[in-house]
Amino acid sequence: MKNIVVIGGGTMGNGIAHTAAASGFDVTLVDVNDAILQRAVSTITANLQRGVDKGKMTAEERDAVVGRIQPATDMSTVADADIVIEAILEQTEAKTSLFAKLDEITKADCILASNTSSISITKIAAATKRPDKVIGMHFMNPVPVMTLVEVIRGIATSDDTYQRVEDLSKRMGKTPIEVNDYPGFISNRVLMPMINEAIFALYEGVASREAIDGVMKLGMNHPMGPLTLADFIGLDVCLAILRVLEQGFGDPKYRPCPLLVKMVDAGWLGKKSGRGFYDYRK
Repeated sequence: MKNIVVIGGGTMGNGIAHTAAASGFDVTLVDVNDAILQRAVSTITANLQRGVDKGKMTAEERDAVVGRIQPATDMSTVADADIVIEAILEQTEAKTSLFAKLDEITKADCILASNTSSISITKIAAATKRPDKVIGMHFMNPVPVMTLVEVIRGIATSDDTYQRVEDLSKRMGKTPIEVNDYPGFISNRVLMPMINEAIFALYEGVASREAIDGVMKLGMNHPMGPLTLADFIGLDVCLAILRVLEQGFGDPKYRPCPLLVKMVDAGWLGKKSGRGFYDYRK
């Protein structure tokens, strides 16, 4: 696979494009909003510049990586893609609608991958006429730094599709781990209940936010506490994943904490909005 298309210029999309280009691939980064694309390229350039400043790469190498990324607002640019990696909103209808469109305009052997963190790959694949070529590639944030990629098989994903995506992940410097298609996969099925329980502990007055995060950092050796991590992920994203788990399993243990729901309703979404469990406006 040589021609990679990434759809979605947000945090995950620009991180995937950055990683692919840094691995030598030509990448088309597609978004309907040109301003988002320009911000994505600026973010990638700034992140690469840190490597230049630390002596890990030259300015010429930085420019070569950026030069392999082609921003585009026209969906017709996906026509010759070998693989399309979707990184748009974590909403089922948005993803199934996009995959149905991609199924019509990409070549027959193109693999369609989703960076979804919780939504069923099987359901996404059902919107296409090539469910055997639909797969999950769940990258971790920040993509250029984190090595894991959850490679998720839908019920119809073929062995050939899996092997090609596993190989691509390795060529991008990642460690692919095979996961079957169940709500939340592995990462978020384990992570989100922990974050939710930390929010319940705050909600019930068990301890302060600093104390809860401190216990998990010092006692469990986590690099950051669960409330800080929730802020970095986005509280709206955490809530959406918990809803998927609650609905997918029909189990009340995944019920989102009322405090999380209230904060999302207030627009306190974490670092990206300036305020979550912590205040980032300073």
